[in-house]
Amino acid sequence: MPSIDLKSEIASLVSLQELDSQIYALGIEKASKPQEIKTLEAAFELKKQGLAALEKQSLDLQKQRKEKELELAANAEGIKKLSGQLFSLKTNKEFQAMQQQIADAKADGSVIEEAILVFFEEADKIKAQIDSENLKIKEEEKIFLQQKKAVESRSEEINGKISQLDAQRKQIIPAIDPKLLQEYERILHSRDGLAIAAVKDNSCGGCHMLVPPQVINLIKMYERIITCEVCNRILFIKE
Repeated sequence: MPSIDLKSEIASLVSLQELDSQIYALGIEKASKPQEIKTLEAAFELKKQGLAALEKQSLDLQKQRKEKELELAANAEGIKKLSGQLFSLKTNKEFQAMQQQIADAKADGSVIEEAILVFFEEADKIKAQIDSENLKIKEEEKIFLQQKKAVESRSEEINGKISQLDAQRKQIIPAIDPKLLQEYERILHSRDGLAIAAVKDNSCGGCHMLVPPQVINLIKMYERIITCEVCNRILFIKE
């Protein structure tokens, strides 16, 4: 690359890469935040399912109890009707048969009343469970909202940090040759936010593949941009 101080350009690229690495990492973290919130919401909804099941059970019991109450009312009406017919019977046999019917109906009524009492007892138990579960859910909701707020706050914090880093980036860019900057950004976007890599222990800092000695000598000469033969990242050696 003619008529430029390549050593200074590389130094500027290294500074730019430090910022871009932070921007890239923050961008990945920011992109994960919506899913974090969805995960929190899903976990909270799952915790509410127990309460919903109890409430459904309570409604089912109410429905069954009302059906039994209607059945008891019909039973009482039947007993009243049978009792009214007693006085119209002509034979003792008919009278005894009617009395047996009334006794059977009263026995049925007692069974229904017992069932209604059981429904009341079950309803009381479920109500106590619902009240307890409501308290738990309120506490869980507080925790959920705190966690959600923390994620949202972190997302806002990331936005602020990215803005600061972008501002610093704009201060470095004018010092870099436009063609070199274009090549750097092309590699940056195709190599997971890492465009320039240091050679350490004769290996590329990007892909960790071996860098031959002759290539290392070329890097030190600063006559042209040297890229990794494997990952195509720009190579440099820390002074």
